[in-house]
Amino acid sequence: MPALTVADLTVLPRIPEPDGPRVGVTERGVRSVATAPQGYEGEGFPVRRAFAGVDLALLDPFIHMDQMGEVEYAPGEPKGTAWHPHRGFETVTYIVDGTFEHADNHGGGGSITNGDTQWMTAGGGVLHIERPPEALVASGGLFHGLQLWVNLPRAQKWAQPRYQDLRSGQAALLTSADAGTLVRVIAGEVAGHTGPGSTYTPMTMAHASLEPGAQLHLPWDAQQNALLYVLSGDGTVGAERRPVRTGQLVVFGPGSSLRVAADAGQEGRHPKLEVVLLGGRPIREPVAWGGPFVMNTQQEVREAMVDFHAGRLGSIPAERV
Repeated sequence: MPALTVADLTVLPRIPEPDGPRVGVTERGVRSVATAPQGYEGEGFPVRRAFAGVDLALLDPFIHMDQMGEVEYAPGEPKGTAWHPHRGFETVTYIVDGTFEHADNHGGGGSITNGDTQWMTAGGGVLHIERPPEALVASGGLFHGLQLWVNLPRAQKWAQPRYQDLRSGQAALLTSADAGTLVRVIAGEVAGHTGPGSTYTPMTMAHASLEPGAQLHLPWDAQQNALLYVLSGDGTVGAERRPVRTGQLVVFGPGSSLRVAADAGQEGRHPKLEVVLLGGRPIREPVAWGGPFVMNTQQEVREAMVDFHAGRLGSIPAERV
């Protein structure tokens, strides 16, 4: 799992232990742990539905997240999606291993690989496509990533579509107090260090790699919720030290810090505990979700579908047909 790695974690800024002189620091407990079911997306690439079965109110402002892979493709097997529409939210695609290409009908797009992120604001409407490059289709190879859907507040649902190309080297890199964890901050702020992603809703997104036996105790905005998804490995979370494993989503309760620790023994293929940390300030607006559209009312979802079929979300660029 390469993403972005650092040979010597001791040279990185350390996340101060939230305990100590600070008054009023409350460590978050675990509200729930859910295991993601497996399925298929697009043209048939395997996914884990990270948020399946979890109350949407606990996830707000997040709507949906798929762990794509981890899968070792044979030649000719890599798959993507066909052209499809979106309106009313943002898609965040983070690639851990492999390469993915994106294009949309507003000129956004490009290729992302180990540790890169594509942040697409669909806003009022966009058509886009995601697929592996032809070279990867021909050769096969390892593919692993995440796609997260972030809701937009009512006032921004009709925003002009935009695209952010976030390279792995732009992420803020931190380590834990014990220098046993690499934390990559993609969006929001962790311990005073800010990631490159620009967001409409205040939120945090980070990828942490914990060495066996390492602990990560970090401050967390008390106004944001807190979610943790285990990409791979085994460990414990929260004030209760609740056990977690690959493919599980943790919803934390309220507080101003959170804790995760890696078991001393990890499975051979995944020598570290790999987790994604998410937090967001809840929007607390009605959510009407229909396929590729996330709006406030079912009528708005129906109108989005009508607009799509009438061509009002635009057309596929001629050079992409």
